[in-house]
Amino acid sequence: MSDLQQAICLLVATFHKYSDKEGDPNSLTKGEVKELLKNELGDILGKASDKAAVDKFFSELDLNKDNTVDFKEYATLVISIIMLTNQLLTCNK
Repeated sequence: MSDLQQAICLLVATFHKYSDKEGDPNSLTKGEVKELLKNELGDILGKASDKAAVDKFFSELDLNKDNTVDFKEYATLVISIIMLTNQLLTCNK
């Protein structure tokens, strides 16, 4: 399996690692989002312990306002982080 295929599988597996903990296994609750942010993106996004910050972040991710983050909304987050990372890496050349 190529590096890109492995990365895609890892992104999908990470979503389901957290979405399978509460409620619908095809979406993330606010608690699951908080845990994902803390454990997987803490180095990039900072502390996920600030309730107001988590609430704001969750609200911005939950594009359809159904109080969950589905895979498409999660993918939007991942793509945004990838784009920012690319900008940082290409600016440092």
